[in-house]
Amino acid sequence: MADSALTLALNQQISSLSGLLALLKDELSAIAGRSGAELKELTPKKADALNHIQKQDQHIAQLLATKPEPDPFEQQLIEQAQNLLLECKEQNQVNAHAAHQAQLSVKQLKDILIGAPSSITYAADGGIQRSDNTLVRNLKA
Repeated sequence: MADSALTLALNQQISSLSGLLALLKDELSAIAGRSGAELKELTPKKADALNHIQKQDQHIAQLLATKPEPDPFEQQLIEQAQNLLLECKEQNQVNAHAAHQAQLSVKQLKDILIGAPSSITYAADGGIQRSDNTLVRNLKA
């Protein structure tokens, strides 16, 4: 029964998850490229995709509740969807880490440019070394 309602719903879910994974990869490219405009464009698409996937999940749960057990083909589709969901979660974690690192880089650059009073680095012996940012204070722009 390859064309059951459950099979159709699972195929749609797999398609939606594949689309979300592509959006997440585009998001990582935008983060890496520091493209705010691209991120603004991707954010509503990502939210729509997540909302659509959630609705599909509810529909699939209803279909599964009416069935005693999915057939082997449907079970294979369920596993494929679960694997795609896991990939999406991992990609989202990578994106969050990349965004955090980009935010730290911007903060460090801002601190340098505004002449933050000191920075902390590690000395050769592993101890903490504080230094004054005299570089920026002596710059005349």
